[in-house]
This record gives sequence, C-alpha cells and structure tokens, in this order.
Amino acid sequence: MQVPLLDLKAQLTPLREEILREVTDVIDSTCYIMGPKVEELEKNVADYCGVPYALGVSSGTDALLVALMAMGVGPGDLVLTTSYTFFATVGSILRLGARPLFVDIDPVTFNIDPDQMATVLAADPAQTAKIKVILPVHLYGQCADMAKIMPLAEKYGIPVLEDAAQAIGADFPMVENGKDVWRKAGAMGVAGCYSFFPSKNLGGIGDGGMIVARDQELYEKMRIIRVHGGAAHYEHHVVGGNFRLDPLQATVLNIKLPHLPGWHRGRRENAATYNRLFAESGLIDAGKVKLPQAVYQEKASSASGEPEYHIYNQYVIRAEDRDGLIRFLHEEGVGAAIYYPIPLHRQQCMAGLGYDDVVLPETEKAAAETLALPIYPELTQEMLAHVVGRIAAYFA
Repeated sequence: MQVPLLDLKAQLTPLREEILREVTDVIDSTCYIMGPKVEELEKNVADYCGVPYALGVSSGTDALLVALMAMGVGPGDLVLTTSYTFFATVGSILRLGARPLFVDIDPVTFNIDPDQMATVLAADPAQTAKIKVILPVHLYGQCADMAKIMPLAEKYGIPVLEDAAQAIGADFPMVENGKDVWRKAGAMGVAGCYSFFPSKNLGGIGDGGMIVARDQELYEKMRIIRVHGGAAHYEHHVVGGNFRLDPLQATVLNIKLPHLPGWHRGRRENAATYNRLFAESGLIDAGKVKLPQAVYQEKASSASGEPEYHIYNQYVIRAEDRDGLIRFLHEEGVGAAIYYPIPLHRQQCMAGLGYDDVVLPETEKAAAETLALPIYPELTQEMLAHVVGRIAAYFA
C-alpha cells in the first residue's frame, strides 16, 4: 500500500469545481494585483483569528520579513528565537543585518523553552538590551508556552512577533483579567505571521502569506512596506518591497478557510488513531518510539466550545534508529519526512558568524531523532494502520 506524506488531490477533489469557477472569475475581471479578493481574505482571516488587522503578503517568509522591517529590526540588533525551525525564521533576521540569539527547545513540544529564555534574558543585561524582538515559533501546529513568554517579554519591554506559519487556527489557553480564554496562534504578540504554502493546513496553489496585528500603527507601517514603501502613488517614505499577495491565491484561500476547522478535526482524529495503534503495537513500552504530546488537550477538554489545542500540521515522533527507519518506510511506500535534520546554528551559511560554540542539546537531539508521519485528514483507517504496521515490522 502506498501512503504519501501528503495528498493534495484528496483535498482538491471536492473543491475543484468551485475553485475553477472562482479563479475564472478573477481572470475575467482583469484585477490581477491586490483588489477585492485579497481584501476579503484579509477580513476573513482577521475575524477568524480575533484580531482587528490582517495583511496579505507574498509568502510566509515575506510575512516575517515585513513584520521585522516594520518593527525596526536592523544591524546591531538581536532577535531571540529558536534554532529548531524552518530556515525562513532566521533567514529573515539575517537579511536585515540583525543576528539571531538562540534558545534551546522544550523536549516535549519542540517549541522554544521559556525557562531557558528567562535564563538567557537575565544572564547578560548588555546583551538583553540589544534584543529588538522575541520570535517564538509555534512548531508542528501546537503553540509555544505563551503564558510564560508574554510576561517575560513585558518584564524586559521586548515585543513578541509570533511565527505561526505551521499553526493557523491553533489555540492557546491564556488567563486574562482573571478569566481563562483561548487565543489563536499569532494573535497574542504584537503581530503573527502565517504561511499559505500548499503543504500547510490552509494552503494555496502557490506561495502566499499573512500578517495579523493588534496595533494599528504597526499595521500601517507593514501596509506601506508591502508596496515598496509607498504611502501614496510615487511617494516613498520608507524602503519597502514588492510583498503583495496574489488575488488568485486569495480566491483559493477564501474557499478553503471555512473548511479549516473540519480539517483540523480530521487531523486530531488521525492523531488519536495513531496514538491508539502505537499503544497497541507495544512500540512505546519497548522504547522504540515516542509519540507527540498535545500538552493543552486536558485544558481543552474542560473548556467551552472546541478549542483547537493542536492542529497537527505534522505528526512527529521520536524513533530509535530514525535514519534506518525512514529508509525502510520509503522502500515500503510510506511517506515520511525528517524536519530540520540540521539545526539552524549548524547550517553552512552560519559558519563564521560566531555560533560554533552555541550549545543547544535538546535541539540537537530532536534533529537526530524526529520523524514526521502522514497526518492529512483524508487518510483512511487502513492507511493509518498500515503506517504503524510497517514501523512495527521494522523493529520486529
């Protein structure tokens, strides 16, 4: 049996005719740059995330870049972030002449460890004074511990920009004014960045991204930066770039967005099936695999509504002999992937930048042990059982 890591055709099939009809309307309209479809998506995403402002941009990478530019990040600045993430997080910092200040990850969630953050922030006041932005990543569809991160940011007076490229729709339990509330990933800091890369839970038919914000002044800066820094036609107050979202992408995303909660639910159901099958296989007790933990699930079970405590952009296990296992799975027709086998501080482009002595043990361990399995909502029970069965066969 073939089980791909992702099957976009399975998602496309029931939406295909509507997408073709709406895309044709855009083509016939000859409105090919920005326009009403982009504005509609911006409003829809802002409403979905519970924020006043949203700005469509050309990619998730450009969302980070535009936001960092608007926040004034430049040469001599530090941005506190994680080394265990996609390169865009750090690449956006380096492109502005700033430097990432790396903090290790929590071994359970793979997200930046706020306790390590606290240690770093308190250790060197001169270094902390150079930190312009705190940039947590909500990895694999589960939020970083914002209940600890936000008070740290407030204590040191540093704004938080959320990299929520893998987490649109994920909820986090916060306490505000003595009440428990659930906030969307990206809607807790001053701004949050999303990616609409086709493989994401909400994916386009090409590149696309979005920035959400709660502050009007920051939003206006980003809106101007998106169009070459032009506050008015041919009037450039700052240096920006061409960071516009294509209306064809916006059209497709407007069609897909109402389906997102159902797709999230399907991924959680598949994760629960994996959890049960792995438990029955004996692989967990034998120490061969370690499953991802949904750390906010218990709180969600007692909350009103249905908080999206984890959206499983990826279902990532730790496995004994990870490299041998993935080779076997590929030979058996099972899609699996290794995310971030080389931490960012060990990348070749970072050589000579002063990161040779950086020690991040949990990051290094995750890079050596983790493996992502198929989790998309259209998977059948038979396919899920086949994946676990092949992993069990490898360790038999």
